[in-house]
Parts: sequence; C-alpha cells; structure tokens
Amino acid sequence: MAVLLQLSNMAKSQNAAVDVEAAFRALASERRLTILEWLKKPRAHFREQVDGDLVEDGVCGVLIAEKLGVTQPTVSEHLKVLARAGLLRGKRIKQWTFYKRDEARIAEIKATIQRTI
Repeated sequence: MAVLLQLSNMAKSQNAAVDVEAAFRALASERRLTILEWLKKPRAHFREQVDGDLVEDGVCGVLIAEKLGVTQPTVSEHLKVLARAGLLRGKRIKQWTFYKRDEARIAEIKATIQRTI
C-alpha cells in the first residue's frame, strides 16, 4: 500500500496525466486482467460480431460478458473500471458499446511505473 501511495504521489507531483493508482486498482482483479488479455488479440478470443469490427471498433460488451460467464451488469462494472483507469476505450455503435485497449495510455502507465519504481 505504501508503494502504491508513493507512486501515486510521485505521478501527481510530476504533473503526470497518468493516474497510476486507478490503474493499479483496475488491474487488481483477475477478471479485468483477463479482459485486457483477451482484447490484445480479439479475433483469437471472440466470435465475429454483427456490428463493428473486432479489431477496428472493439469487442461488444455482450460478447465479453458471454465469454467471461457473467451478467451484463457485472461486466459493465468491470469495463467501466478499466475505462476510468484509461486502459480501455468504449465506442458506441447503434445501441451497443464496443471496447478496445487504449495502447497509448497503457504505454504511458507503464512508462510512469518504470520511472517511479
């Protein structure tokens, strides 16, 4: 916990746009880590969608819930935590939300962690 606080304080003191504490909280769940892993190679982990391209647009939250074996509200909460931490981006197409990794933001978080540890 002390390291987490130190990292968070260092990032804030450096005026970093990266909230390391939120990223660590998001990554503290095995399910959220699994979602991020699947979204690295969405074609390998998800069936084709009716709307939206798996790689270009992201994966529909319904497919993520289906694969994870949880309800829509449960997966929505996991996806919201990941998005708030900047690890995922959501995109609306029709009535669905599609999620993909935000690789630039993930790289920023990794760089901040490397600088502070």
